[in-house]
Amino acid sequence: LSFNAVFYAHVLAGSWMPNLMYMTSFDNKTAHDAHWKAFSDDPEWKKLSGTAEYQKNVNKADIILMHPASYSDIY
Repeated sequence: LSFNAVFYAHVLAGSWMPNLMYMTSFDNKTAHDAHWKAFSDDPEWKKLSGTAEYQKNVNKADIILMHPASYSDIY
């Protein structure tokens, strides 16, 4: 789906466990929205997410959009 995964990690401590955290990057919000829509509409994802094994695995998603600082290498 052409996601640029910066990292994937399990949260090791804190009140939000268990928790999988990940960061992806996009050129802009339009690209972000289009990629996530393509992911949610993907037939393989629909098939996988519909199986009993993966029911109730996600109960909440926090989305935080970040922008590079002026001194960032990606600015």
